Amino acid sequence: MAIKIDPNCYYTKSHEWVRVEGNEAWAGLTDYAQDQLSDIVYVELPEEGDSFKQGEVFATVESVKAASDVYMPLSGEVLEVNEQLSSAPELINQDPYGDGWLIKFTPSDLSELGKLMGPDAYEKFLKEEEEKGGH
Repeated sequence: MAIKIDPNCYYTKSHEWVRVEGNEAWAGLTDYAQDQLSDIVYVELPEEGDSFKQGEVFATVESVKAASDVYMPLSGEVLEVNEQLSSAPELINQDPYGDGWLIKFTPSDLSELGKLMGPDAYEKFLKEEEEKGGH
């Protein structure tokens, strides 16, 4: 299966994505992450109004294989969580960059985007990961 990469997102080495539109941003798990996790059965999301620094754990995703921490791609304050995921966590598997988003937030420091990878760099990173110990 080819891993999808959204050209409008920035990526972390721990396989989260962030898409910034104006002064709001959305974050979620990448297609690669959901593929590695397999069937996602539960998502623990933060509360609206919670603030996180870049790299802090903001959510936990449980799959049939394992539980995984999800790390904040940019510092910011949570505006909204994806309520659909409480009853349909499989949306992350089906549409990781769309309906499977985790949080909408207000980024507090857009210069942090410089620490993330653009789509091309992320694609290269995935290839290197696979060559290292992959499938």
